[in-house]
Amino acid sequence: MIIRKSPAEIEKMAAAGVVHTKAMKLAESKIREGVTTLEIDQAVEKLIRSHGGEPSFKGYHGFTGSICASPNSMVVHGIPGPYRLERGDILSVDIGVTLDGWVADGAVTFPVGPITPIARKLLEVTRQALFDAAEQCRPGNRLGDVSHAVQACVEASGMSVVRSLVGHGIGRDMHEAPQIPNYGQPGRGPKLEPGMVLAVEPMVNAGGHQVRLASDEWSIFSKDGSLAAHFEFTIAVTADGPRILTPWHEVIDAGAAPVPVS
Repeated sequence: MIIRKSPAEIEKMAAAGVVHTKAMKLAESKIREGVTTLEIDQAVEKLIRSHGGEPSFKGYHGFTGSICASPNSMVVHGIPGPYRLERGDILSVDIGVTLDGWVADGAVTFPVGPITPIARKLLEVTRQALFDAAEQCRPGNRLGDVSHAVQACVEASGMSVVRSLVGHGIGRDMHEAPQIPNYGQPGRGPKLEPGMVLAVEPMVNAGGHQVRLASDEWSIFSKDGSLAAHFEFTIAVTADGPRILTPWHEVIDAGAAPVPVS
């Protein structure tokens, strides 16, 4: 069952989103050559807690980090640790914030200094796919319209949607119904209604779509070793259209600059 939120509950999620955006901006400020992913993690956790929130990922099914920090060919779920960022890396940062019992979730893939043309294209395409999908989060549309928007953008670029990983509903729990694939047919699936809140998160490989699970049983890599990117919003479906509750795009320039969703 897809749990619809009241306007007051959406405002509570938006408040968590304010903290999330501050945390993502802080992460961006820490990303430079020589910094470890653990150092970024610790700074973000401190900020979240200073605003009365909790890092949603910490302790989730035993996950040890406050953020997911996934460099280069790692798609998602990277455990923060001793890895030192290098010039030319890309780093996907996924942050969850729980505030007053409500969760906000979002991700950005950042460049570490100058990056290759293929890495730049990957960031631009994945970010644009997220905005295209967000535009579909309107009452009366179907979930398949959201999924198809990601697929169409990514595959037109010659890159690949990761098919074994999905977005999700979100609210008091980080993962609620429905699952949101990043591929599918328009006009299919549940009808979107005001009060639904979705964590939409394109995960894209520059090469093939297949992935592999690392020995730590968390980190997921592109199977062919190609670069991977991950961008995510928490989006409320409202009578006035999509409302982005984790508006990191207002303060961060990673990737291209698509027209913001109204």
